[in-house]
Amino acid sequence: IKQSSSSIRCTAHIRIFWFEASRTILKYNLTTDLYSCCSLLTQTFCFFSIFVRSLFAKRMKDTGAQEEQREPGWKLFGIVPHKELSVKDSRKMQKVYSHTCTHTRSHKKSKCNVAYFLNEYERSGQSSSSISPKKNLRRNLDFEPLSTTALILENRPANLPAKPEEEAQKHRQEYEEMVAQAKKRELKDAQKRKKQLEDRCKLEESIGNAALTWSQEILPNWQSMCSSKRVRDLWWQGLPPSVRGKVWSLAIGNELNITDELYNICLARAKEKWNAFVAPTAAAETESEDAGLSHADREASLELIKLDISRTFPNLCIFQQGGPYHDVLHSILGAYTCYRPDVGYVQGMSFIAAVLILNMDIADAFIAFANLLNKPCQMAFYRVDHSLMLTYFAAFEVFFEENLPKLFAHFKNNNLSSDIYLIDWIFTLYSKSLPLDIACRVWDVFCRDGDEFLFRTALGILRLYEDILTHMDFIHIAQFLTRLPEYISAEEIFSNTTTINMNSKNKKWAQVRIFL
Repeated sequence: IKQSSSSIRCTAHIRIFWFEASRTILKYNLTTDLYSCCSLLTQTFCFFSIFVRSLFAKRMKDTGAQEEQREPGWKLFGIVPHKELSVKDSRKMQKVYSHTCTHTRSHKKSKCNVAYFLNEYERSGQSSSSISPKKNLRRNLDFEPLSTTALILENRPANLPAKPEEEAQKHRQEYEEMVAQAKKRELKDAQKRKKQLEDRCKLEESIGNAALTWSQEILPNWQSMCSSKRVRDLWWQGLPPSVRGKVWSLAIGNELNITDELYNICLARAKEKWNAFVAPTAAAETESEDAGLSHADREASLELIKLDISRTFPNLCIFQQGGPYHDVLHSILGAYTCYRPDVGYVQGMSFIAAVLILNMDIADAFIAFANLLNKPCQMAFYRVDHSLMLTYFAAFEVFFEENLPKLFAHFKNNNLSSDIYLIDWIFTLYSKSLPLDIACRVWDVFCRDGDEFLFRTALGILRLYEDILTHMDFIHIAQFLTRLPEYISAEEIFSNTTTINMNSKNKKWAQVRIFL
C-alpha cells in the first residue's frame, strides 16, 4: 500500500491480494480448514478496505476529477488528444489482469503474479494513453479545419489496416475538390451580395433624386403637370415614400368635402356609441333603430372591427392591441361607420385604412379613406351590389380571354370562376395579398389610373404564374391565388402588367363594362 501511487492502484492490489490468497489455499489443498481460512481472509480484507477508505478518501475525490478531465474522447472537429499523465482505471486493470491470466494458462504457466500483471497494464496504458499530442496532429494540413469534411484526411485507427497510398491520395484529391467548390460558392455569394448592395445604393440614389423632383417641381405645379408624360412615367416607376401620402391625397381628391372638424365629430359620435354599447340605454336603442341598425348589428360591427384589427398586418405588430397604431386604426374605422351607417364596416376595410395611416396623418387618412371607398368600384364591392360585381367580373373575363387564352380555357375546364380570387384582391386593394412595398406601388398607379389598373394587375399576376397554374387543378389553383408567394419581384409583376392589352375590339375597360 505504501508503494501505490493512487487509491485506485491500492484497491487493485487488495483485489489481487484476495485472489492470490484464494489460489494459494486451493493450491496447497487446505480444504480441511477452508472455512476458517476464508473467514480470516474476509476479516483481513475488511480491515484493509476500511483502512484504504479512511486514508485515501480525499485522494480518491481528486483523482476522480482528474479522470473526468483526462478521459479521452471526441470533439466536433477531431479527436481530443490524450494527456501524457493518464490515471489508471480499475476496470481496465481488471480487464488486463483477466487477459494476462488467460494468456498464462494457455501457456501452462504455474503462477500469475502481481508483477507480471502490473507490467502488462503499464505497457497497455503506454500504448493507448502516452501518445504525444504532436503525433496526433494532421500531417497533411497546415491549419485546423473548420468542418468535419477534413476528417477524410485522418489516418485510420490503430486496430484497422493502414490506408493504402492510392486511397490516401484519392482522399486528398477529393478534399481539395471540396475546398475548391466551397471557395467558388463563397466567391459567388460574395459577388451576389456586392451586386445587391450596388443595386440598393442605385435604388436609394434614384429614390432621393425622384423625391427632389416631386417635392420641388411637380407638387408645387400639380394642376399643370399631373397629366404630363414625364410625370406619368415617374409615377409608373413608383412614388418616393416621402411624398407618397401627399400625392395619394391629391390623386384621390376630396369630392365629399370632408374636413378635420367632421372627422372629429364622427369620432366623438363613435366613442359615444362604444360607451352606449357597453351600457345600452333606451335612448341609444331608439337612436340605433332610427339609423336602421339593431343592437345585434352594432354588436356584430364592433366585434368585427376588433377582430379585423388584430389580423391587420400581423407581421408588423403595430396595429394589434398595445401597438402604436391600434387606437388610430380603431378610431378611423369607428368614425367611418358613423359617417356611412348605410355601409358600416365590411371585412377588409382595415387593410385599406392601415395603408393610408402608414403614409398620412390621421385626419388626412380618414379623408382619403372615405373618398376612396366612395369610388364606384369600391362602393359596389363594399355594399355587396351583386349585379355591379358581376359586371366587373364579366369585363375582367373578356380581357382575360383575349390576353391569356390558354390559361382562361384551363380555368374554364376546371370550373374556376374569377370571383374566387378577385374578391379578396379588390376588397383589400392587394394590400393583404402582396408584400406591402409592392402593394404600395400598385396603389401608386391605381390612384392615377383608377379601378382599371386593379384588374390589369390581376391579369399581370396571372401571366406571371401562367406556366405554374396550367398544371394545377381547381383546389390548388384556388389555394395558390388566395395565398400568393411571399417573395415576389415588383419588377416582374409590373413588367407582366405592362404587356396586358386593355383594349378589346377597340373598346377600353370602361366601355366594355358599360356594354355588359
